[in-house]
Amino acid sequence: MGFAKKVFDEMVDRSSVSWTALIVSYVRNGEMGVAKELFDIIPECEKDTATFNVMIDGYVKLEEMEPAKKLFDAMPKRNVVYWTNMIDGYCSNGDVDKARLLFDSIPERNLYSWNTMMIGGYFQNKQPHETISLFHELLMEKTYDPDDVTVVSVLLAIADLGDLDMGIWVHEFVKWKKLDRSSNVCTVLIDMYAECGKIDKARRVFDEVQQKKTCTWNALINGLAINGRAMEALEVFSDMRIHGFKPNEITMLGVLSACNHGGLVEEWMRWFKAMEELRLTTKIEHYGCLVDLLGRVGCLEEAEKLIESMPYEANGIILSSFIFSCGYAKDVTRDERVIKKAINMELWNDGDYIMLRNLYAIERRWGDVEEIK
Repeated sequence: MGFAKKVFDEMVDRSSVSWTALIVSYVRNGEMGVAKELFDIIPECEKDTATFNVMIDGYVKLEEMEPAKKLFDAMPKRNVVYWTNMIDGYCSNGDVDKARLLFDSIPERNLYSWNTMMIGGYFQNKQPHETISLFHELLMEKTYDPDDVTVVSVLLAIADLGDLDMGIWVHEFVKWKKLDRSSNVCTVLIDMYAECGKIDKARRVFDEVQQKKTCTWNALINGLAINGRAMEALEVFSDMRIHGFKPNEITMLGVLSACNHGGLVEEWMRWFKAMEELRLTTKIEHYGCLVDLLGRVGCLEEAEKLIESMPYEANGIILSSFIFSCGYAKDVTRDERVIKKAINMELWNDGDYIMLRNLYAIERRWGDVEEIK
């Protein structure tokens, strides 16, 4: 930084390019304060859209949207790229309403701005209904044809909602627009049908994919697993390896999930150990599968020991699964202990307090019930 500043200071003629280059170096270094001081002393005739955009991008990456918006409003010219970058910034910060206001104000949108609002705005902020609604708006406007990125986000939203009728309609649209040639689209179609409980339709989509990828196999394995077809999932996993595809961590999560749903403890242990041979990293989700499996088959002590000994701190999902298993087995002492641990971890989670209160009510411990109220 010192050398760059020295070279800049020795310049006789400074252009917008040299000013912007120096500001870029400070922004990349995270020194927005210094960058802003430089920006403020640039002669107005030397401030171009590139200089503004560098500053805006720096603020957006630091999640400082207020100064970013002030600079955006002061820009001499704004094209759709700059508008979309601001929308993406608000979406990343979870401020979908402000993102939508900007989106509605864009003089001329392009497909990238539609996708940014649809995916970064609504889908990633867990608003699947709004994702689908915006997709309908895009179709009604008839300015741009949705691409594979668009339909992937829409199909994921449909999968979240379990809206099979809408999923079938979008599938027909995908075939009409010849977007079913994309392996990413086909993978999400498999996932959508599986989430809607139509695993046979998912299997048909899989069979029609000409150039399968690891993610395509993963989608079918996981789809079979969540639909309780454990042995079929393991058969597909075997076919995957026969066809020369190398499993990854997501593959193994699907395999372990299949063993989990099928109550296949020995098979689960076999493939969990195989992850080391395959040089795959065991993640918290893999351990969570085993906790759930041990709970399902009534091995509560082993499950609790695993929670305490695994190389990750148990998250709310794992603890909730184990709490349910304890409740099902009527192991009140263990259930109470784990619920209290969950409460200490997630003080904001009302569900944990409700579970503890219900547990006390079942045991007729009315004094403890009153304390939680």
